[in-house]
Amino acid sequence: MEHYYAMIMAGGGGTRLWPMSRQDTPKQLLPLVEDESMFKASVRRLAPLFAPEQIFVVTGRRYVPAFRSDTPEIPEANFIIEPYGRDTAPAAALGLSVIHKRDPEATVAIMTADHHIKQKETFRDALMAAHQLAQQGYIVTLGITPTHPATGFGYIRQGDPIGEFNGFTCYRSLGFTEKPNAVTATAFLASGDYSWNSGMFIWRADRALAEYERQQPEMHAQFASLRDAIDTPDFEARLENIWGEITRISLDYAVMEHAENVAVIPIEVGWNDIGSWSALYDVLKLDKYGNCFKSKVSERVSLDTHNTLVYSDKLTVTIGVENIIVVETPDALLICHKDRAQDVKEVVNHLLTTKNYKYL
Repeated sequence: MEHYYAMIMAGGGGTRLWPMSRQDTPKQLLPLVEDESMFKASVRRLAPLFAPEQIFVVTGRRYVPAFRSDTPEIPEANFIIEPYGRDTAPAAALGLSVIHKRDPEATVAIMTADHHIKQKETFRDALMAAHQLAQQGYIVTLGITPTHPATGFGYIRQGDPIGEFNGFTCYRSLGFTEKPNAVTATAFLASGDYSWNSGMFIWRADRALAEYERQQPEMHAQFASLRDAIDTPDFEARLENIWGEITRISLDYAVMEHAENVAVIPIEVGWNDIGSWSALYDVLKLDKYGNCFKSKVSERVSLDTHNTLVYSDKLTVTIGVENIIVVETPDALLICHKDRAQDVKEVVNHLLTTKNYKYL
């Protein structure tokens, strides 16, 4: 589709998937679900809606060689490099600024590099619907139809229907709620008026930058000052000079929570953000006992083992356990209950505090 671009945000760390996800090998570079990296899977499911020339990647310099090796079809000029992480609002503004300079008529779909989507064709159909809606001036978000009262996701409230686009009913958004407690999440689910916030947004680039100007005028001015340097030899140095002064803030807080004219398209595409080992367990193929063994070797022994995930390239023996996660890497071993999978992030925090950087 002419003037339509996908911008993949690929700078996250995936700390809840330690010890496999590390600073040099974040989760988007890992083959967690399929036999290819999550980043490569994210690029593949965009075809044929987006040609390689229409796909941009915003990431850190340290990851570019691996991403380019995974997807050599994406032009080198389409890798937009952050000097270092400043959260998602600056990353999105950087990508939008570059794309808008190259194509002032651009519509941009902000995607993620580390989510799993099972129903790829339906997902592409939703992106086509979102493009149509964005041409009417809407900021479009893809809302995931909730399956349970999750407290780890933000929620979007649906208002009146706008109309039907490419087979999807689209609604006005009545606002975002960030990660509610269990009681509130249960009420949201019961109402039928809420979707999970997928973090995927589709908007015309000029509309997006206007929203930055209205809500984040200082950040907008900083990126506007770079416009004449984009695609010149001066760009990298100019960006480096201002990057440390740019506010570190997420796109949700900086723009989306108070954006005007927002629409939501609820979709059911088999989405999972793979935000923890228990989330990964939910999308993997299980045996009749609810177990999944991911390994380069075929040997394993499991006696009276149920609902357990094992990632290990060694002979792993489990006896009389259930609801356990075991992840083995050359230098670390994680064993935890599935219900405590979110706490893996605290391990990373502990390693940072104790300066055990070699394990990060």
